[in-house]
Amino acid sequence: MAAVLEDWHTAPVNEKVRSMLGFLEKITLSPGEVSSDDIAILQSAGLNKRAIEEALYVCFLFNLIDRLADAFDFHLPTAEGFCRNGRVLYTLGYRIASIPG
Repeated sequence: MAAVLEDWHTAPVNEKVRSMLGFLEKITLSPGEVSSDDIAILQSAGLNKRAIEEALYVCFLFNLIDRLADAFDFHLPTAEGFCRNGRVLYTLGYRIASIPG
């Protein structure tokens, strides 16, 4: 995972993952350039329709969250804050962070 975050182009991943990461990068950075050829590349790498759709759903949600966070200038905790919040959520679950009603 660390290698993928560092540079997915050179990370030791299989061709399915590498193809999908390239596609997701393209659809995020230049969606107007995506064509049916891109889907054909994914399918030739061995990815089926469901795998492609699920990756697109995840990509869409992360892009949406990222854009909303930027638009509303969300506060980002420090590394220590992320660890603390993660422990709380792991221990108590997300119900503690939900809004009543």
